[in-house]
Amino acid sequence: MTLFLAVVLGAFLFVLHRLFLKPRRAEAWVAERFVATDYGLPPREALDARRAGPPAPTHRAEERQAVADAAWGGDWTSAARYVRAAGEDWDERWGRLELLQHVAQEDDAWLDAWRAAEPGDCDAATLHASLMVHRAWEIRGSGYAHEVLSSDMDRFRAMLPAAIEEARQAALLDPANPGPWVVMVTAARGAQYRPAQFKPLWDELTARAPHHYEGHWQALQYWCAKWFGSDRRMMRFARQAVRTAPPGSPLAGIYLHALGELRARSGADRLPATPLARIMLQQVAASFERVAPDDERLPALRHLLADAMLRSLMYGPALEQFRRIGPWCGAQPWRKDGEPVLAFERARGTAAKLSGARPVPTPRTHGIGH
Repeated sequence: MTLFLAVVLGAFLFVLHRLFLKPRRAEAWVAERFVATDYGLPPREALDARRAGPPAPTHRAEERQAVADAAWGGDWTSAARYVRAAGEDWDERWGRLELLQHVAQEDDAWLDAWRAAEPGDCDAATLHASLMVHRAWEIRGSGYAHEVLSSDMDRFRAMLPAAIEEARQAALLDPANPGPWVVMVTAARGAQYRPAQFKPLWDELTARAPHHYEGHWQALQYWCAKWFGSDRRMMRFARQAVRTAPPGSPLAGIYLHALGELRARSGADRLPATPLARIMLQQVAASFERVAPDDERLPALRHLLADAMLRSLMYGPALEQFRRIGPWCGAQPWRKDGEPVLAFERARGTAAKLSGARPVPTPRTHGIGH
């Protein structure tokens, strides 16, 4: 019995040292001795907290601004061409609709004109249905149900059936387009759809676009414990997204959002460091290697991956993600305390220290690094 207790105590002290003492010592080391360039990382003075990754290419930003300006000027035809130019790249097509939704939030007269001129256009009808859902969520807010005024909740729930019906009508206009089904999947949880009602919507969406990123993100929200699922159901859904993510798609990032939901519910600072959890994070990282470097969703997902790896005690792989991230630190994991540069520096320094990576000092001439 004494031997057994000694073994248990020893294991406990080992875990305590690994989970708490080593990270605390690493934080002190980061503050006093960490030199980022010695580990292949940009220096602290180069860190940029304005964004999660590099800005969009100039031509892409100019195209978006031109479409927005034309719409606000009353020209809906530019918006229609912009969406149609995405063809059957359904993720890209949805991303363009999301941009137009932001444009319509400020002024939707051009959208009304588009719908009047082309009543049989699926994109225009889908955009209107999506805007209806978004406006309903603006009334409700992002708080938990008990935090929302009953009058606002009543208005929210009254608006969603009309938005879902609008999306159903849009689906009839172009049976191959998954956009209307994304709208319905998005609205389903707010409309209090039970799983038996939700499943047909999901089946219709995935029949048209089995790897639709936004569709999966919305379904993940439906299956989380705060809506109509559970932690177990949500994680099973997220792991399936990783396993089925096709080359070039950032779909595996859905797993990282699930970890965020899990952590928010538990309030725990650490994430599971089980063999399965580590394997899944490794698979996410491998999947990201096949995503186009200019995919604008990728930088923010890399930040989530680096943070998840760090919290799962995967220090070496986390350091590699920090190297790929570069100087950009304006992403969600680092912004919550209002000091993203400090949080980012502490995180990547901890990864460097605890990974066991050997520093390679930057050559210096007259005290100035090359």
